[in-house]
Amino acid sequence: MVFLTPLFLVGLLAALIPIAIHLIRREKPPKIMFSTIRFLKKTSKKLVLFQQLQQILLLLLRSAVIVLLVMAFARPLINQSVARLLDADPQSAVIMLDLSMSMQYGEIFDQAKQEAIGILNSLTAGDEVALLGFSDSAQLVRELTTDLDSIRSTIDEIPEAGFGATRYMPNLRLADQILEGSRFENRAVYLISDFQDVAMQSSEDTWKLAPGVAFTGIDVGAEESSNLVLTDVRSPERLLEEAAEQQILARVRTTGTLYLAEGEMSLSINGEMVDRQPITLSDRSEEVITFSTMFESEGTHIGEVRVSGDNFAVDNSFFFSVEVLPKIRVLVINGESSDNWFDDEGHWFSLAVSSGEESPFELEIIEPGDLSASALRQSDVTVLLNVGGLSTSQAAAVTNYVDSGGALLIAPGDRVEPELFNQQFESIAPAVLQSQESDGDDYLVIADFDRRHPILRPLDSEWSARFEGRWRLVPNQEADVLMQFDNTEPALVERNVGAGKVILFASTMDLEWNNLALQGLFLPFVHETLRHLVEPETDQRSYQIGDNFSLDPSGEATTISAQDTNGNAIEFSNDGYVIQAASPGFISANIDGEAVHFAINILPEEANFARTSVENLYDAIINPDTNPVRSREVQTAQLIEELERPQRIWWWILSLVMLLIIAESLIANRTYR
Repeated sequence: MVFLTPLFLVGLLAALIPIAIHLIRREKPPKIMFSTIRFLKKTSKKLVLFQQLQQILLLLLRSAVIVLLVMAFARPLINQSVARLLDADPQSAVIMLDLSMSMQYGEIFDQAKQEAIGILNSLTAGDEVALLGFSDSAQLVRELTTDLDSIRSTIDEIPEAGFGATRYMPNLRLADQILEGSRFENRAVYLISDFQDVAMQSSEDTWKLAPGVAFTGIDVGAEESSNLVLTDVRSPERLLEEAAEQQILARVRTTGTLYLAEGEMSLSINGEMVDRQPITLSDRSEEVITFSTMFESEGTHIGEVRVSGDNFAVDNSFFFSVEVLPKIRVLVINGESSDNWFDDEGHWFSLAVSSGEESPFELEIIEPGDLSASALRQSDVTVLLNVGGLSTSQAAAVTNYVDSGGALLIAPGDRVEPELFNQQFESIAPAVLQSQESDGDDYLVIADFDRRHPILRPLDSEWSARFEGRWRLVPNQEADVLMQFDNTEPALVERNVGAGKVILFASTMDLEWNNLALQGLFLPFVHETLRHLVEPETDQRSYQIGDNFSLDPSGEATTISAQDTNGNAIEFSNDGYVIQAASPGFISANIDGEAVHFAINILPEEANFARTSVENLYDAIINPDTNPVRSREVQTAQLIEELERPQRIWWWILSLVMLLIIAESLIANRTYR
């Protein structure tokens, strides 16, 4: 049995009043000296006994009346299993703890953990609670449990916030889904965050919490903040050896509530500082700083741009890597050389390849008769310009060169015999040469090309070159058509052969059949074609926090080991070597013996400390069908009324009190003689 208003039980002390009165009024008979007692009548012992029993019974009845009255006012309830829930008001709650990067500012995260512990302390035995640590997605999930101590331990064990962005809506959806499996109707979501404005920009206008789910936002954000953040850094990803001095552009912005006008920015390459410049924002909120540096040696160079002068160092660095490759050795076999530059087949091509002091190519031009296997081995890419009449051994050398990983560009002209060409290069040619076509006074133009191909992606513009002569091609089944004339015939065809590549152009590289060499696209077209033939397609080496990527996108690596940005070994849980970028810095990997560095950078928008009010989020997510939250006292009173109504024990106690009072009156007024 429990009592709904146990404070009245203090009235049990009143049961001592009749006892006290009885003890006070009890008198010891006095001794009186009589000269004689023969005239006194002796009292019956039975009468004395009945009088004593009467007094004891009256004492018990009066005390019982007081005790029963007190119990009636204390309102007893027999069903203990239900009664224990009266004061607990069972609740199902989800505590959402923001683990995004902005929570690392000052002591915000420690305060957030204290708020979470405070919520747990306000809950009572029987409540169930879940924990959801989040940034852009859920980072930590503990399902609903009545073991509040385990949730408290989990919160205490979180060392610090992470580096992810803040996204409220997807995580509120998850919290709502967790509450769908709750045991109690009283459901609530507690969101502890610094309430960045950027986290509200992705709000979904139509989604709301389920009806009946209460929401409480707890803002732990700093009222004042000062911050400088690197929002963007532009640096080259790949260079060729002996390239010119490079410029690295860094954009810095002040994003705190307090304006910062000054700071300092530095550039480090391979761990050594190479430049340092002051930051003066004056009346602007951002500034672009330009660094100049050289990348001389071959290999991968890692760099860091760092800003200082604020109170938040987490977002002060931007990491990048630059790969320096050796110059590409180009061997050109000129099938129609001439002392007259206008008639020379390789004149325009050589101008495009070797023009300028900082050309990425080393060019060597030979006659068809000088072509040999040794010459091919010394080149990275070989170009056949209107080359016909090669010997069988020379053709075999070219075929073996391609099969072993060489790169070949073919631009046939009028000196090429189609039957011999098709016979000698059948195993490597991207297409079969059928016949030379001349359109006389008419011409063809490039009408379609693969804009996603590495060669043509940077050249996404109109091709105005006129082609008056061409070869009619029949592409190989294994080849890809990269460009087409306006009559749908192939203009550029590519084929992978063994470990090598072959590209066949349907016209010449001089002015004999077309005016392509006079177009502005000619030089970048030649450069991109040669680079594509030699260099593997650039793999992405820069990512942001939260990105999932593979250390082996090609799937060809046999052994891979890697260390995260903190120097800890990475254990792969999948066959694709897919990992998630979790913290800024460099992930260092060893892929089949080759050292590779992946730069990981923070999300600049997460460093923006502009804030929004809790009410804005409340209005956006609260369901209009949710009734106003009743206080614990109101809910308890209603539950008490529902449980007490069918029992009404106090009514029966008062009835018993009335009977005892009547009995007490009857007994008290009776005289025993």
